[in-house]
Amino acid sequence: MTNVTRRGFLAASAAMAALPLLPARARAATAPLSLTATTRVIEVQGRAATVLGLLDTAGRPGLTLDPGQRFRTDLTNALDIETIVHWHGQIPPNDQDGVPNTNPMLQPGETRSYDFEARPGTFWMHSHIPEQEIGLLAAPLIVRRPEEAAEDRQEVVMLLHDFAFATPEEVLAKVTGGTAMDHGHMDHGAAPIPGMGGMEGMMSMPGMQAMHDAMAGGGAMAGGGAMTGGGAMDLNDYAFDAYLANDRTLADPEVVRVEKGGRVRLRVIDGASMTAFWIDTGAVLARLVAVDGAPVVPLSGTRFAISPGQRLDLEIDLPADGAVVPILALREGARERTGLMLAPQGAKVPKLAELSEKPHAAVSGDMAQETALRAVTPLAARPATAQPMVMLTGMMQPYQWRIDGRTWENRQPVEARSGERVEIMFHNMSMMAHPMHLHGHVFQVIAVNGTRFAGARRDTVSVPPMGSVTVALDAGAAAPWMLHCHHMGHLATGMMTEFRVRA
Repeated sequence: MTNVTRRGFLAASAAMAALPLLPARARAATAPLSLTATTRVIEVQGRAATVLGLLDTAGRPGLTLDPGQRFRTDLTNALDIETIVHWHGQIPPNDQDGVPNTNPMLQPGETRSYDFEARPGTFWMHSHIPEQEIGLLAAPLIVRRPEEAAEDRQEVVMLLHDFAFATPEEVLAKVTGGTAMDHGHMDHGAAPIPGMGGMEGMMSMPGMQAMHDAMAGGGAMAGGGAMTGGGAMDLNDYAFDAYLANDRTLADPEVVRVEKGGRVRLRVIDGASMTAFWIDTGAVLARLVAVDGAPVVPLSGTRFAISPGQRLDLEIDLPADGAVVPILALREGARERTGLMLAPQGAKVPKLAELSEKPHAAVSGDMAQETALRAVTPLAARPATAQPMVMLTGMMQPYQWRIDGRTWENRQPVEARSGERVEIMFHNMSMMAHPMHLHGHVFQVIAVNGTRFAGARRDTVSVPPMGSVTVALDAGAAAPWMLHCHHMGHLATGMMTEFRVRA
């Protein structure tokens, strides 16, 4: 899943043939691109596994668009089941968004055409049916900016998945039935707070807000950090059999051939159905330059947080001595890891274990990165005329997740008028983080746990356990846009509603 642009010196690299993303200019400008939802076979732990995929005409996952190129694509369903594909982070007309609330399902054998202006940046495409996303029906969608196309650097895409040999239906049944929990508790010296998971409808009770505020003061901290003293977070709902980077495990990682001393733009996509990761660049300093496709003021470091549905763009200056740079994705609260290798020709690629020596820290609840990010192009200053609060509630047993105490079937949409400035507070009253994704819009993070700042522009934000995140946006086209948690177990059991924009 790599694309070489640095002077073309590695154009024939066999290692990159498995998952490339080639420029779309090679196709006729007037012809639409083609995608097929189909099955494919990958190898995991020495076993062949049939999974789903979104492939181009050459059998490669996903699409890459040149600067200014429209998303003009024909999608064919070659599966024997119906599907629906969402263009995550793009803003198409609502009837092309790929969602089952407003778009008809794509039937077996059917081809559907899409045509809309593409937002530049790192995006992805995936089925909006939870079982199909668990089954790896997802792929990158890269839209280059003019300045990126002109830069003297190599592009590498890393798509992360969590993988199970069980069928997606079995995975979801075990998760939602509460029989497959891999809690990964991050317990900081205190027992879990009894009953704090299931609080549907309770925020309207007298004193409940004050109670939450008092607890949050000793729990999820303003400005960042994991919960301390307030209880134990639930991190992982399922022990997947493997964690994949570009369809491969760390036992047999993709080796991307790079140039000594060159520069790489690494586009990381968390396409996992239920897993947050740390992206670790080891001894090599990286610069975080974009999140969810939107440029940010560069943030330097060697470890970066990413939650399901989110994307990170990292600039990496490779060592002049030709040392191999492992790029690792560390599963939060556990020892599992995956990744790929950036390796100059002839360099000896190290063999890395698939388990770290000790469990990795929690991504959930650690908001230090989020509060440090600043948008290159923030929203224009305007007073908000609507300030809805969206309550996120749920529990592990019984496994139930809600928005404002409601499931999708009895949802109460969040209302707005087209063009108005809206500030949405996501208020999390559960012990799990929730990566909240809003369709059809880009928002700016403006507060975490009540502390305001001018943060990054995103389409998916992780809301910490027993904490809050406020985002600002200008309501877009009049339509019912989906708003949901991007953890597939949470979405499947009710954590989904609509952001209903009226004219």
